[in-house]
Amino acid sequence: MTTALVLDVELPGDLARFKLPEAVAARLHDLLDRQDAGPPLTDQERREAEGLVNLSELLTLLRLRAERAAA
Repeated sequence: MTTALVLDVELPGDLARFKLPEAVAARLHDLLDRQDAGPPLTDQERREAEGLVNLSELLTLLRLRAERAAA
């Protein structure tokens, strides 16, 4: 059985805010670059990278839906 979840979110006027902060994005890029270039990430680093990717994807989805709703 599928369950639907509906969230009401107040959208800021500045949709650019729906992105990772610069330092967090830099950390994600560092982890992904290290993953591609050398020895495997530790389990903790891999979980951190996965969490940051998931957060980035969620923020991107929110930004796109907000842009669509505003159009």
